[in-house]
Amino acid sequence: MKKIFFFLVVLLCTVNMYAQKYAFVDTDYILKNVPAFEAANEQLNQASEKWQKEIEAIYSEVETMYKNYQTESVFLSNEMKIKKEEEIVNKEKSARLLQTKYFGPEGELGKKREALIKPIQDDIYNAIREMVEDNSYAAIFDKASGGVVLFSDPKYDKSDEILKKLGYKN
Repeated sequence: MKKIFFFLVVLLCTVNMYAQKYAFVDTDYILKNVPAFEAANEQLNQASEKWQKEIEAIYSEVETMYKNYQTESVFLSNEMKIKKEEEIVNKEKSARLLQTKYFGPEGELGKKREALIKPIQDDIYNAIREMVEDNSYAAIFDKASGGVVLFSDPKYDKSDEILKKLGYKN
């Protein structure tokens, strides 16, 4: 069904292609050639590693607490057992909360990614939009998004022009 739909779209585009201009870009290639993107990714990786180590340290502490509890449990009263179990559960809960704080849907990593990466993506989008307006392209396709372009002639690849507009290529 998808193939039939895609074929119809290609057929309709082919009919209209004589009056309209099309081009494609490779956003992966563009991003790899933007130094700010690489720097932002490095910052994100460093923050992620730091937070992951912090969480792993807490889980390691939980594991140690549990092993100690198992060893000592025969000598503890029921009251002390319950207290130790609650300490272990609370420590594990704090680790999960920290994990959500850093890596959850509304977490610090997502916020940091938004702050560092989104401006770069917006610059690329604006450069593409400007190219569309300047050259009267009907559409710009992204090779990186996959599946949309079956064949593309490299002479229509405008990725280097976008890099030039962004000031990263001569």
